[in-house]
Amino acid sequence: MTINEFLTTFAGLPVVAADAPESPGDPGAVAWRIDMEYEASEDDFTAAFSQLLDRIGPQGPTALIIGEWGEANDTPFPVELLVDNAERMPHLRALFIGEMSFEQCEISWIQQTNLTPILLTFPQLESLWVRGSQDLAFKKRIHHQGLRELVLQSGGLPASVVENVAGWDVPNLTHLELWLGVDNYGGDATIDDLAPILAGRSLPALTHLGLRNAEIADQIAEAVAAAPIVARLTSLDLSKGTLGDAGGEALLAGQPLTHLKTLDLSHHFLSPELAQRIVEELPGVAVDVSDRQQEEEWGRYTAVSE
Repeated sequence: MTINEFLTTFAGLPVVAADAPESPGDPGAVAWRIDMEYEASEDDFTAAFSQLLDRIGPQGPTALIIGEWGEANDTPFPVELLVDNAERMPHLRALFIGEMSFEQCEISWIQQTNLTPILLTFPQLESLWVRGSQDLAFKKRIHHQGLRELVLQSGGLPASVVENVAGWDVPNLTHLELWLGVDNYGGDATIDDLAPILAGRSLPALTHLGLRNAEIADQIAEAVAAAPIVARLTSLDLSKGTLGDAGGEALLAGQPLTHLKTLDLSHHFLSPELAQRIVEELPGVAVDVSDRQQEEEWGRYTAVSE
């Protein structure tokens, strides 16, 4: 699987390109998307970003998507540009950094950076999405009262990122989604790194947990089967990974999952018989076991890696 489509809505708002010929009646009622050509320089991106803020006006964006910022496979995301313009974005609630298609930049090539300043500078931020994990970093001790949704999409999420996110104080976070990826692309997180998240002590409001695109999907399923946090969830997403019969059996043998509204296991390596059993044994749950994969001679694979 490759990522070849862009969001049409973000944070519940329709997406409008920064260079769209017509402006929306209310600039705060859309999610603005800025996207540069690959050859764009840092000065080009800075100028385009300033022009976008001028177009939106003094209220600034409510939701912002940043695609290619110029040679993103070689140039870290310029986090200081957002920090320096914070006063022009007083109502920013949702931010997506790095929404690029594979044609623009493969997910594992996107150069990120330490994004801690985003959380420290925008206390009103409710939703943060990040694509790409090269040099991605966060501080371990972050308190953020406003954050409700965190989505980190990668072909390989470093253990250091998982460990630090697990240490945050985010009392209002309801949606956590981590694309863990594969070891070959930096996804070296283990079950031990996920343990604080699965224990749930620092995530009192969490209702959706996504541990997606994981090379260690069977191990995750076995851990989830006994994880305290699961009892508080309404939706669990283990999709895009390498889940096989060992993980599926663990889910059925573990704690009850009948309280869930949704269980997403799509892109899996379950046998047809076990996939059907899971659906039948959770009759009140919307279980997705679509997109069954065939194991290759060299093994299983996640939906997104390079």
